[in-house]
Amino acid sequence: MATETQDVLLAGLTSSGRADVLALTSRELALVLYADTLTLAPSSIARADLESLRMAGLDDRAIHDACAIVAYFAFVNRIANGLGVELE
Repeated sequence: MATETQDVLLAGLTSSGRADVLALTSRELALVLYADTLTLAPSSIARADLESLRMAGLDDRAIHDACAIVAYFAFVNRIANGLGVELE
């Protein structure tokens, strides 16, 4: 993905908070919605969330990887916040 495209995507995600208004593929949208749910309401993840990912073309390995990446970022951010780490 080109840097300019990444910048537009990042700006859209952070300003609107609505992934459905961005120019995303169905696969990208499914991943963003899953990441949002896993981040904001992890206990609400249900089979339907996983089925949405499968319908978007992800296999079990890709779903596992997406889950691991989202969980890892949450973990690292909580460690940093918990220790009072400040950005340079």
